[in-house]
Amino acid sequence: MPALSLAPALSLWTQLGRISPARPLHTLLRSAGYKWRPPHPTAHTPRISRAQDALLYAGAAGLHQRAQLLCERRPGTVPTIVLGGFIPDSTEQVFLLRNHLVRHGSVFYLNYPRCGFSTDMLCAQLDDLVAEIAECDGQQPVVMAVSWGAGLLLEWLRWHKAAGTTPALAGLVIVSPVACVEDLIAPGETKPSTLLGRALKPYLDAPGDVAPETVEKSRAIFTKMFESGAQNKNALRALLTRGELQRLRDAVLGTIRHIDARSAVERVAALRHMQSPRDYFAPALLPLSDAPTLILYAEKEGAVITESSPTRFVFEKAHRAYFPHSDCRSVSNPLGSPVQHASLIFHYFNFLPPIAGFYRQLKTGENRRSA
Repeated sequence: MPALSLAPALSLWTQLGRISPARPLHTLLRSAGYKWRPPHPTAHTPRISRAQDALLYAGAAGLHQRAQLLCERRPGTVPTIVLGGFIPDSTEQVFLLRNHLVRHGSVFYLNYPRCGFSTDMLCAQLDDLVAEIAECDGQQPVVMAVSWGAGLLLEWLRWHKAAGTTPALAGLVIVSPVACVEDLIAPGETKPSTLLGRALKPYLDAPGDVAPETVEKSRAIFTKMFESGAQNKNALRALLTRGELQRLRDAVLGTIRHIDARSAVERVAALRHMQSPRDYFAPALLPLSDAPTLILYAEKEGAVITESSPTRFVFEKAHRAYFPHSDCRSVSNPLGSPVQHASLIFHYFNFLPPIAGFYRQLKTGENRRSA
């Protein structure tokens, strides 16, 4: 009698769900683990605030522009600082990835303020947090920056390079970077070809106060971008329980709903003032960091990033000029729906292998040897 085999059933499951047969089991185990040790980021009171205090004393930023700092404390030698995109907050940006990140150390989340924004303040908070991790904990963090958050990270690194200082970093993970207006709207383009470009163009055309209907329209576009991923039923069955999806949806839509007009205007203003990486492609201004760096693009960035994106061009052609110990990859999903811009939630299984490999290599130093 031939040996019993589950292969046909597993193959059928794979074809019906367009997912790996191991993923439902992975989701079950992860969900069970969450019940015993649920995600619980709590407000973090900085032990070092030198840069923020100096900024506030000089009147260059206000308390309303300070990002909310949260932390999940975990044992480990490689803490992570997360910078999300325009939407969602950092806590939701890595909703599934955090289960992997906390295995390596504490995870810090910088959630941008609802009532304003200041690049100077965000960079000051990064300065203080990296200094705190080094001076108080004796560690160096990985900064994981997604979409517009990657642009903020590049500005911070560029400012440090200009000042002749070097942040103490274990590594950098940069996902679907948006680092300048030209990444979203091609020069001379009257009607943006990207969905996010259409959301932001009214703010760029009329800097300052915007009409309430403009804010509502941008909210509708961000909601549509999230819901289009949430409608991928096959992916959700492999990734989230019903309760997790509801919590995630409530958090993301709550963020979209509560960002006020001033915060929207100031966030877009920060994007407008970001310098294109192509403009500082010069030996005197590079590299930005010697830390091991992983740059990830989705296979289908077109809803957000233009075909003429200067950031993507320089990173795909010359990323090691900016980060000597770097790797730049495209993340794809050959078994299902194409990977979209910064889709760390709905394409978690596609982003996880390169990110997990990057953290694993940090322990061995292989990142530096292979660069």
